[in-house]
Amino acid sequence: MAPHHVLKCCQRSLAWIPVIFINLVVGWSYYAYVVELCIFTIPNNAEKISYLVVFHLFFIMFIWSYWKTICSRPASPSKEFCLAKVEKEQYEKEQSDAQQDILKKAAIGLPVYTRTGTGAVRYCEHCQVIKPDRCHHCSTCDMCVLKMDHHCPWVNNCVGFSNYKFFVLFLAYSMLYCVFIAATVLQYFIKFWTNQLPDTHAKFHVLFLFFVAAMFFISILSLFSYHLWLVGKNRTTIEAFRAPVFRNGPDKNGFSLGFSRNVVEVFGDQKKYWMFPIYTSHGDGHSFVTRLLTLDPEQIAVGLQINGKSSVDGLASPKHILGNNINHIEGHQDDVAQTVTVTMETES
Repeated sequence: MAPHHVLKCCQRSLAWIPVIFINLVVGWSYYAYVVELCIFTIPNNAEKISYLVVFHLFFIMFIWSYWKTICSRPASPSKEFCLAKVEKEQYEKEQSDAQQDILKKAAIGLPVYTRTGTGAVRYCEHCQVIKPDRCHHCSTCDMCVLKMDHHCPWVNNCVGFSNYKFFVLFLAYSMLYCVFIAATVLQYFIKFWTNQLPDTHAKFHVLFLFFVAAMFFISILSLFSYHLWLVGKNRTTIEAFRAPVFRNGPDKNGFSLGFSRNVVEVFGDQKKYWMFPIYTSHGDGHSFVTRLLTLDPEQIAVGLQINGKSSVDGLASPKHILGNNINHIEGHQDDVAQTVTVTMETES
């Protein structure tokens, strides 16, 4: 046990190396831009002040969103998804088929609609919980993470339900930070490169700063564009590579609600908070809206739930019937009628 514990401590310590590296690069870029470029190189005071104001705006937002991504603990399933003591003891004694029967009974009443590739209830043997929809086990964090997107070594944290908005903003502000530095440094980069400015200690910093900013901008641009696409589709990185499996089969667009609603799922209803790394995402991470076209007899009762919340403002119990949802939701009468009609046709 002792060697394993020591190994774990070493792994956790080494995992901070990418974070330390990023902070060292950012710290150096701050010194190079503020001191070497603005103070020692730029002669015009108006240009110098304007550059510093915009630079510090991007710098603050970048650091804020970066550390919010790092410090936000990944959300894990609630106790409701854990097996009761009796069920757990029975589960450990039985074989695979009998175990599935136990899990199916335990999943009744839980907002769980996705399955494994073989149609079984998704269960984590490590955490001993029934996995909520879009939840996955992270071997690095050694825990199940709600709406897990991926584990990012650059933030030494899992990116998921609790910090996905912060991660997207971190990519956005880091990209703006880099492109602003590259754009404002370019003219002085050319002057140093063509020997129009004297060789001083600022030359190395300015030349290297441009290369580093341009390199990071290009690499972050592709990643940021990819995650914007994921937000628009309401998918995680895991779901982009492996479509979620519902009771009726796999559906890569199973959680997509249309572009505008998909964006609201991550950034919230109030647009004034979108640009700030403040938590505004919808739901609780345990249940999600699925498309009404994916007709699941057990899900029809909660087809109009919003992130597991009741039609008005709270988490909906999977036992809510469709009639109750009709009484509480305005503007969805057509969807309800369409769903009921299709269901009746299917049953007939």
